[in-house]
Parts: sequence; C-alpha cells; structure tokens
Amino acid sequence: MAGEPLLRVRGLTVEFDGRAGRLRAVDGIGFEVFPEETLALVGEGGCGKTVTGLSLLRLVPHPPGHITAGEVVLAGQDLLALPERELRRRRGRDIAMIFQEPMTALNPVFSIGSQLGAVLRRHQGLSRRAARARALALLEQVGIPEPARRLDEYPHQLSGGQRQRVMIAMALSCGPRLLVADEPTTALDVTTQAQVLAEIGRLQQALRMAMILVTHDLGIVAEASDRAAVMYCGRIVEMRSTAALFSAPHHPYTVGLLEAIPRIRAERLAELPVIPGRVPDLAQLPAGCHFAARCPRATELCRRVVPLPTPTGDGGLVACHHPHP
Repeated sequence: MAGEPLLRVRGLTVEFDGRAGRLRAVDGIGFEVFPEETLALVGEGGCGKTVTGLSLLRLVPHPPGHITAGEVVLAGQDLLALPERELRRRRGRDIAMIFQEPMTALNPVFSIGSQLGAVLRRHQGLSRRAARARALALLEQVGIPEPARRLDEYPHQLSGGQRQRVMIAMALSCGPRLLVADEPTTALDVTTQAQVLAEIGRLQQALRMAMILVTHDLGIVAEASDRAAVMYCGRIVEMRSTAALFSAPHHPYTVGLLEAIPRIRAERLAELPVIPGRVPDLAQLPAGCHFAARCPRATELCRRVVPLPTPTGDGGLVACHHPHP
C-alpha cells in the first residue's frame, strides 16, 4: 500500500511459563498496518492471534506471559520500550482494544455510565458532568436504544449485543488511531453480528481509523478486511490482500481453511473437507514448518528447515517451501 504504515511490528515474540518450561505462543512475527486499513489476523483457536493483539498494548498477563523480543512501532514510537506510565497515556488515545468477552472486560459492580466516565475523565480530563454527557453521546453513536437509561444500568442488565456496543463505545471514546478488535462478534447471533460489524465499520470510516481484526471466522474476514494474515502455531504463514487470499491461496494451510467453509452444492450440503491431524502441542513443536505433519505437499525439507516469508508477486508474503501456484 502507498504511504508510511501507521503500525510496524517486527520480530514479535511472546512466551508463557509452563510446566514444561517456556512455551512460545508468538514466534517472531512481523506485519504492518496502514492508516484507515483493516488487517485481519485469522487462524484456529490457539494460533497466537489474541496474544498478538494483547501484546500490541502490552496487556499480556505477566506472569506467566513474557514479551521476549520485537518492536511495536506506532506512529514512530516503540510501544514495547515505553515506560508504563507513558504507555497508559497512549492506550485509549492512540491505540485501543475491543476485548473478546464483554462480561469479563466490563466491571459487574459499576454502572455503564461510571465505567465510560472513568475512561473519559482519565484520558480527556473531563469533569463528571461533561464525562456523563459524552458517555451518553457515545452510547447514542453506537446505536444503543434508550441510552440515558442504559447509563445507570449494570452489565448484567444488558443483552450481549448491547454489552458489545458498550465495549465499542469505550474503545472509541478517545478517538484512537488504531483499534484492535478481538473476536468482536463472538457469542452473538447472526443478525447482531452483522449489526455490530456494520457499526464498527461505520465508526472506523467516521474516525478515519485503522483496525486489526482478530477472528477465526473467514466470513468476517471476507466482509470486513482489506488484507489478511493467516497464523498457525504462532507464525504468520500467509499475508495478502483479502481478495487475493480468497481467490488464489498459496499456503496449504490457507487452502485447507478455505476448503473447510461449508458450501451448498446441487441442492444439498456438500461433504465438509477437514485438515487432517491436529495442531501440535506448544511444548513439543516440531522443527522446520509447524504445519508439515498435516500438509499434503510436505517434503523432508519442510520437516527440517523453517520456511521464511517470501514475496508472492502481488504485494503479499507466504512462508512455505512448496506453495500452491
């Protein structure tokens, strides 16, 4: 893409303490996000995409988590090198996150208005009255019905879709330049999913904001992202424009994911293909390509040598010794 990236991640490595020693959940990944772009991080559960999102804001729980290497440069500033006090100032204002489960992210003993107001007073220095007025406007902006009443309600009194909208309002309250949305429609019904995604997209355009969309749902990737990075066992195996990824995937894992999407053919549900085998244990990761044991194209080279990301010719990257043409 043209211009300078808003975010540049290089060599990000995250490890967790386990009974078998240090487990590497994110293995030296790198990517860029450009202004107003949406980059999707996609893959199976446990591939490292949520840990990657948390790492960008230095929110990985410590212990047991450790960001052991890498750079996360946002608008020229390495967030991993900032003192904690300065980083707290940047969170919300420059980079914000919508968490996966609003019932655990929202405090159950404080009202919606008090939680939104606390964010606004901390980051924007508003008085209590001004913060409440701004919180009301934010709830209206994200489409919550009867917003004045919702301000005095508690998270358990709201529906799942309303709680998710509160999380969106909280994340966008200070107009961040980059939003990390971690599975923003998990546990919502299909209709509410579509509404929440549309709301996020509308606000992203209005605020001219970049977004990293963390998801396992390829339908959401196709609908809401400009580029997609496919992760497997802590590594990015393919990163290309969304259109190119869906029309001509190169990595065998990406091909397997796309083939596993249910399709209706000849007036019946076609038999659902599956990727054979299972994701390796982080405590016993194989040498070489982590996908080799499940890959129909694997050779001895794949089992011995880690494939490095190579250009695909269309502006993307693929980390595979034997990619699909």
